[in-house]
Amino acid sequence: MKDLTLSAAAFPNATELKKDAELGRLTVAADSPKDASGAYRELYAFGARSISVRSATGALVWDSGDELEQLIARELPEEFNSDNEENDSFDSRSDNKGPEPEGVAVGQVRGRTYAFVGLERVGGVVAYDVTEPRRPALVDYLSTRDFAGSVEDGTAGDVGPEGVFFVSAGDSPTRRPLLIVGNEVSGTTAIYEIR
Repeated sequence: MKDLTLSAAAFPNATELKKDAELGRLTVAADSPKDASGAYRELYAFGARSISVRSATGALVWDSGDELEQLIARELPEEFNSDNEENDSFDSRSDNKGPEPEGVAVGQVRGRTYAFVGLERVGGVVAYDVTEPRRPALVDYLSTRDFAGSVEDGTAGDVGPEGVFFVSAGDSPTRRPLLIVGNEVSGTTAIYEIR
């Protein structure tokens, strides 16, 4: 975004915004609206920083906003918005898609409905209680990625959750709900028993 011409009327603080520490590295849509002179008057950045609940008709019911990035900043401050290609990549995804929530599975546990969401870039899975779709609640975050290991050497644990699959207690060989996570970068499959 730092190389774009911004409308002075829309962005009076454009010089500040273009700094790398602000929005300078942010990837935005090339077809964002422009004014008559060709300067951008609005910037559209791509999602993948939040999860949303939609109605059967597609209407937005709820969105997590920046909750996932706030969670990662709190839980993994030294690895905030890291990439899944290497461990020494602090903040390298902030300009693109942040933690990039990707795979999701929904299932019932003890009468409650949960959504389990894989965070493809920084790693791990977040669990939301979505029993009340208008008021989901963040329940837990689990990451089995080892930031002290090497992604390239295969010692970084589970990296790049892509597919998330829920197994109900009735279908589980342990008679407890399971979450199966396929990790594309590490080539590993993790199975978690939900208690």
